[in-house]
This record gives sequence, C-alpha cells and structure tokens, in this order.
Amino acid sequence: MTATTVAALQIGSAPEGKARTLEQILAFESDIAASGASLVVMPEALLGGYPKGEIFGTRLGYRLPEGREAFARYYDNAIDVPGPETEALAGLSQRTGASLVVGVIERGGNTLYCTALFFEPGIGLAAKHRKLMPTGTERLIWGQGDGSTLPVIDAAAGRIGGAICWENHMPLLRTAMYAKGVEIWCAPTVDERDIWQCSMRHIAHEGRCFVVSACQVQPSPAELGADVPGWDAGRPLINGGSVIVGPLGDVLAGPLRGGAGLLTARIDTAELVRARYDFDVTGHYSRPDIFSLTVDERPRPPVRFIS
Repeated sequence: MTATTVAALQIGSAPEGKARTLEQILAFESDIAASGASLVVMPEALLGGYPKGEIFGTRLGYRLPEGREAFARYYDNAIDVPGPETEALAGLSQRTGASLVVGVIERGGNTLYCTALFFEPGIGLAAKHRKLMPTGTERLIWGQGDGSTLPVIDAAAGRIGGAICWENHMPLLRTAMYAKGVEIWCAPTVDERDIWQCSMRHIAHEGRCFVVSACQVQPSPAELGADVPGWDAGRPLINGGSVIVGPLGDVLAGPLRGGAGLLTARIDTAELVRARYDFDVTGHYSRPDIFSLTVDERPRPPVRFIS
C-alpha cells in the first residue's frame, strides 16, 4: 500500500527545560495514534531548545564570563544520544506505530550538535543526522556534522530523509539526498518566514518528493519576561508555519501558524513516478557528462588512534 498519512507536530521547547518539553511531546500520543500517521516530523532543536536572541556573552575578539555560564546551562539542557530521552521517544514510536523525526540538541563530548533523530517502530533509534552547517551565530554553540550522518530510511511511509533548517538551502546537499531516492523530505526548522514556504515548495517541486516541514512555536519576549534586543516584545519569537507539500509543489496542508498542533495530510508515494515523468533531478534530467558530485560519507573524527 503506497497511500499513507504523514504529519508535522508543531510544538515549542518548554522554557522549563527538556523534561517538560518531553512531557509535551508525549502528551500528543493519543492525537498521533488517532491520526493514523505513519510518519511524524518534529521541529529543529525541540529537545534542548533554540535560544533565539541569546548572544552567549560573545563579542568579536572576547567572551564574557556570563556567556560561559549561559553555554553551561544550554549544555545541561542538551541530551545524550542514546539516552533516557531517546528511549522515551522510541517508546512513543512503538506505541503509535509511527516513524518519528525529531530535532534535538545532542551532546558529543563537550561539543553540541543540532541533530535530527530518526525512530522506527520495532527498532527504536534508527539513525541520526547532524546539521552540516550551523547558520550565522549558531556556529558559536553548535559543531558541524560530517558526511557519515546523511541517512535515508526505508520507513513504512516511504524512503525518508531530509535536512535541518537552512541546510535545505544547500544545493549539493539536496542533490546528494535526491540521489539516495528520498520520497518524503523531512525538514525540521525554526524558520517562520513566508520565504520558507517558498523553499519547501521549491524542494518538493525540484526533488519531485513530498515535503513535511515542522516549525517550532515560541511565545513573545513579553510573555516570557525576557529582553530580546531588536525584537518586538509583543511578537512571538517563532510563530510556526509547519507545512506539507506534494511532489509538484502543491500545498497539501498548512501552513499552521500561531500555536501548537498536529498537521496531517494523506499522501500516495505512487504519485512520484508520475511526477518524475518530466523531471527526475538525478536521473534523466541530470547531465553527468558535464556535472558530477562526490559525497564523502566517512566519519571525520578529529583524532584517530592506530595500533
């Protein structure tokens, strides 16, 4: 059977921390089960948080002690992979029968990574993808992933893969994932802007794939009692915009804005053959005699011990 229901769970990181965020995720279990979704995508940095507006005490050429304290708190709120949070998410996947793609902040030694975790019913934690290129000042707090975490998973819904937030704007990364045969592109994000909707429609149309993008929601600085310089205190820090798109760029559901919720759409991966009839980006519409792409998928640890 090629027809199935897919979903984006639009939710925000709880100010109280990862334990409360995990509780909020698990609270959607009955909604996920009732929807019959075989795939649920959740936002970027959901477990661990996206500290929008935080500067971590850094100025060009120097760092303040309070920034180190802010980073220590952020590190403490990140998760280990595997760990108790991944066990809880594996249980959610098993009980609902849904594949899960969840954005987390992952501890790797003393470095943090913005990571998407893939969970499969009956398997648990099946794979992970570490964001290859943190955007802007995200580079202060997150390390870079390497080519060893570019998974494509054969899930019940179809072949799933994807990219995190502005990685979606990397043409060569998209090409690599298209070549792996992605059928359902998963895009955890915190980008709430209208232009993000254009990007999601473009990727669906370019890759001739379904796209499920899940965005966080975060309240305004006024609601949080926070001071975020340069930001309207009454405007939500992140206002959602989760969306599901078909392989010809047509919006199937969303964008969902202004609050948490489970956005669903019925899809049929059999449509992909028809969609790729006139455009198969790494097939008949490529020119390998002119263009080529080499993807290095070897792990790149900074230290290797040889004995």
